[in-house]
Amino acid sequence: MALLRNGAAIVALWAITVLPRVNAQGKTPYDYVDPLIGTINGGHVFPGATLPFGMAKAGPDVYGENQGGFASDDSPIWGYSHMHDSGTGGSASLGNFPIFAHAGCPNDDINACGYTSWERMIPRVQGSVVARPGYFAITLENQVRAEMTVTNKTALYRFTFPEVPTTPNTTLSPLILLELSDLPKTRTDGNITVMTSGDTGRMTGHGRFEPSFGQGKYQSYFCADFIGAPMKDAGVFLNSRAGFTKTISVFSEGNRASRRPAGGWIKFGKPDRNNQILVRVGMSFKSEEQACANAKKEIPNSNFDSVVKSAEDAWKEKLSVITIKPGGASEVIQKAFWSGVYRTMISPQDYTGENPFWDSGEPYYDSFYCIWDSFRSIHPLLTLLDPHSQTLMVRSLLDIYQHEGKLPDCRMSFCKGFTQGGSNADVVIADAYFKNISAGVDWKVAYEALISDAEVEPLNWDIEGRGGLESWKSLGYIPTENYDTLGVGTETRSISRTVEYAYNDFVIALLAREFGHMDDYRKYLGRSGNWKNMYKADQRSAINGVDTGFVGFLQPKYMNGTWGYQDPIFCSPLLSFDQCYLNPSGHETYEGSCWMYTFYVPGDMATLVQTLGGPREFVRRLDFLHESGVLYIGDEQAFLKVFLYHYAGRPAKSAERAHFYIPSQFNDTLGGIPGNDDSGAMGSFAALTMMGIFPNAGQDVYFITPPFFESVSIRNGQSGKTATIKNINFDPTGKNVYIQSATLDGKPYTRNWLQHKFFLDGGTLELTLGSNESTWGTRPEDLPPSLGPFGNGTTPGVNASAVGKDKRWHMPKLDLSLSGSWGMAV
Repeated sequence: MALLRNGAAIVALWAITVLPRVNAQGKTPYDYVDPLIGTINGGHVFPGATLPFGMAKAGPDVYGENQGGFASDDSPIWGYSHMHDSGTGGSASLGNFPIFAHAGCPNDDINACGYTSWERMIPRVQGSVVARPGYFAITLENQVRAEMTVTNKTALYRFTFPEVPTTPNTTLSPLILLELSDLPKTRTDGNITVMTSGDTGRMTGHGRFEPSFGQGKYQSYFCADFIGAPMKDAGVFLNSRAGFTKTISVFSEGNRASRRPAGGWIKFGKPDRNNQILVRVGMSFKSEEQACANAKKEIPNSNFDSVVKSAEDAWKEKLSVITIKPGGASEVIQKAFWSGVYRTMISPQDYTGENPFWDSGEPYYDSFYCIWDSFRSIHPLLTLLDPHSQTLMVRSLLDIYQHEGKLPDCRMSFCKGFTQGGSNADVVIADAYFKNISAGVDWKVAYEALISDAEVEPLNWDIEGRGGLESWKSLGYIPTENYDTLGVGTETRSISRTVEYAYNDFVIALLAREFGHMDDYRKYLGRSGNWKNMYKADQRSAINGVDTGFVGFLQPKYMNGTWGYQDPIFCSPLLSFDQCYLNPSGHETYEGSCWMYTFYVPGDMATLVQTLGGPREFVRRLDFLHESGVLYIGDEQAFLKVFLYHYAGRPAKSAERAHFYIPSQFNDTLGGIPGNDDSGAMGSFAALTMMGIFPNAGQDVYFITPPFFESVSIRNGQSGKTATIKNINFDPTGKNVYIQSATLDGKPYTRNWLQHKFFLDGGTLELTLGSNESTWGTRPEDLPPSLGPFGNGTTPGVNASAVGKDKRWHMPKLDLSLSGSWGMAV
């Protein structure tokens, strides 16, 4: 059952029936999820309560490292807010309208309570946190315990107060406040109205805020209802002082963000039952009235435990499509795996029905944060586990294109986010087509959107599309210090943008061929080779003055064709790691070195292998990348590098690398991911790798390595069929990681890669393992498809059924040769 969208009544979610799969330890997949993984050391994971892809995300907010709201350190808590993003690498995001609960005010004086965030913040009780999918709880040192759960657009809190408050001269008379603020402190204006009547209270209001990694502003609205204790007093506060006025509007000068605290408060008598008060907070991006309607529709009654149960059932249903047989795999591996799958389904977020700018009847998803991160592993994993939701996301991307003129590369809170490299929504859409994500997708519009990215430069390519298209078309690369008359943007990243644009054009070429646009096919296939125009064949690399012995790297190039210079290890952990971020003083590669980007030719790896000296030398160079410290696995562009050995006929080396990084860098500790999770990118990388099927996104290619379990089964959400990958001679200690032979449905299988057909049709891939590298998957005909005269004579297959052609999945051998070295060997 797919999770209902559009604020479906919580009663509908209660009807979900899940039959949990219990392992030998008596645990279900749900029990293995730890939302706290990645909540320290820069992971920025949101660990609070959320539904799969839910808009409402309730969690505590801390001072310090609060990009995801909470951190598992000693930082104090200053509120609980109702929407968050997870794993962001930019500034803190969302966290609108935090609430906070005091057990009482000293001497019953409302102005003796703390209202500003710095006055009210309180340390947590260490060891008091409980986090599981759909539920979060924490106790502060004032002995107020906060529990929280959610529906799609509504957060529900249960505060339990001590019989005797810990603050001196204080009796139990709770005060709950709501502040008109957000995590990054960007509010420019807002208002709040406080209403009380007998045993009920309500606050409504709105604020205008800024996104954390983009341009523009957005409006957010709330409706907070209080139940469980008689109302004594209510009012609003400004700065650190409270009064009995019931409504207030706040503005800032010159449309600049205001840090002036403002909000509302309600003071209660002794709670009616168990010293508990419930707070229900409906959210909307349209109006206060819709926020209230969302809350009433989704949580019509005050049964906190029922809402928790419904959220748990929704997550159990999502996880139920995977079945693993651990075979002795450690608890560390199982926790890291299921937690990675869970985090992949936190974002993008379903804001359908909340779009204030247009109502097309199409789904609307937000927090594509950012596609530069997510196209590599998040969307491919969702395609496998939740094709329905992935289809809705693709339709949402196309709907954004139709109303705003460009596909987003990053988007949050209805604002355009910053473009980090290429137009990588192109890859998401191509990947969807090749893998049968097609229900309701208008492929004519999709192709039009991709051609727009390739041909039409926007006025501001910092936030959409591509820049430097005149040079791209005429010179065949993005020059350093480019002369661009068509648009404006941050003139850096010439190398990384070149290789990304090349791959974007490659996937466009594949779609052009499928749609019968052969002139476009030839044009974009030609442009996909532009990476070679920045390859300097005589460039050497040294570390600490010692030549590495490797020659040939991508290098900057000026418009007149002369070479610039960037040290090949610059922007790696070995040299100035933090100098290549998205800013005007950045350099010619983005969050990575020339060493790393020289390996980024996903559509033409056969030519790259030969360019770098042939298979043996390619493997030696790739070993150096992984072993020298040049590569940082905590950035998403490093993921594919783990599996590139497949193209050199050494799939066993890919398996070795996978076991090197897991569990050393991806595990079940609080710091158990090596970088920002970026909406689940780290989690999806780990999950796919442990399943033994990492994708080359944008193509119908999955690299095969042995799963980290005895077997993994995936039930397809479109066909209902189950695909199983089974290890024979599985060794949970990681010694038998080399495939000796394989069978697919009982027949010998020698390719070191799979197509999506396997997951649609179902079947069993059986891998016989050993402790030494074998010849399996090493022949030229067993390698993944590639262009170039050194490939295996195939190009990535696609699903022709989406355009009404032959419904077979295929890997055709076609004569697709162009002039020069870009032809295919057939």
